[in-house]
Amino acid sequence: MVSDKPFGLSVRAVIYDKNGRCLLLKRSMKSRNYPGKWEFPGGKVDMGERFDDALLREVREETGLAVKLKRFIGAANVEMPHVTAIQLVMEAEPAPGLPVISPEHEAETWASPEDMMSIELVDWVGPFVRTYLI
Repeated sequence: MVSDKPFGLSVRAVIYDKNGRCLLLKRSMKSRNYPGKWEFPGGKVDMGERFDDALLREVREETGLAVKLKRFIGAANVEMPHVTAIQLVMEAEPAPGLPVISPEHEAETWASPEDMMSIELVDWVGPFVRTYLI
């Protein structure tokens, strides 16, 4: 099936702590899409921006963390109302420090991939975790 909507590129980081847990951010209840649901840090790639630069920027904006990108983990196709968003997901290692979340999120938590299955996740994250992380 061919999409009638434009494609958009987004990037996400699976950031592990020393205990093998991943950083999740809870979207603000004021968010237009997926209010109150949990997601990996990241966001849209700007026109002309390299996807790795976009991911480093988005992680810093959303968490205050500097990270080192380690490897590509996988991708997801997300049907939104007006765009088909392609999510590229990278594993990242955080520099020392604690996350300080942006106003677009309400909370942060560290969860194992297995524990994520009992958390209210953004729609594409659960299938992604089951496919690539568990």
